[in-house]
Amino acid sequence: MLVRTLSGNPPRTTLPAGAVDAQMHMYLPGFPSLPGGPGLPVGALPDADQYRQFMRWLGIDRVIITQGNAHQRDNSNLVACLAEMGEIARGVGIVDGTTSDAEMERLSAAGIVGARIMDLPGGAVNLSELETVDAKAASHGWMLAVQFDGSNILDHEERLAKLKSRWVLDHHGKFFSGVTADSPQIAAVKRLIDKGNCWFKFAGVYESSKSGGPDYADVAAFSRVLASHAPERIVWGTNWPHNLAREQADYPDDAALTDTVLGWLADEKARHLALVGNPEELYALPAWGGAAN
Repeated sequence: MLVRTLSGNPPRTTLPAGAVDAQMHMYLPGFPSLPGGPGLPVGALPDADQYRQFMRWLGIDRVIITQGNAHQRDNSNLVACLAEMGEIARGVGIVDGTTSDAEMERLSAAGIVGARIMDLPGGAVNLSELETVDAKAASHGWMLAVQFDGSNILDHEERLAKLKSRWVLDHHGKFFSGVTADSPQIAAVKRLIDKGNCWFKFAGVYESSKSGGPDYADVAAFSRVLASHAPERIVWGTNWPHNLAREQADYPDDAALTDTVLGWLADEKARHLALVGNPEELYALPAWGGAAN
């Protein structure tokens, strides 16, 4: 049985006050998985109590809870998680062409600030609905979290460049075919970032790295370049509870992973941007003023 590590020696990197984990999933009892997506994570249900312990361990103050694929287009679990976590949490949910303005307003009131596009197996809403979801998000001040095989980003660049919403390219771009810092795919990411409404998320590096840990040298190379190109456009997430890990041997050391990935940022100023200032802008969070904020 997989057991998640929730405490221990903290990362060597001290996270700044107000640090935001911009990529994780949470599951509460009573919300079974739905057809079309994966099952619930293995092991004990990764719920709010587990995540609070995890936050204390790493030094995280705020969180963006992303709708897990297990729940497909039903945001009920996400809404319940946001209610459980309170003001330190916001959500990225699932909407589509059938979502009414009244439902958008209900979700906004619950703390949802963004919509997820995942054009990979198990994803609830894919790129075929990009423009429809973007229009709804833009009309309600939401952002978009967009995930697909970044190896194909040149095929999608024209559409992505026309997005009205603030949006983030998820999971280090998920360049499954492998890229280098000089690849045309990375040049495309730079062009999209330079338009002013695109961010790039450091999260889930192990899902696309070909060289593997502990250094993930291939992803590190282009991530450093993008962070240097636009330090004001990088956000970071833990990707807890690491849903792809089905066996204990596959479960990452979160403290070491945090140190590795945050080490790709140039300095303390860049880390503060990625962990505080940038997610505040992308997710429309209030400026950090402490837990009561």
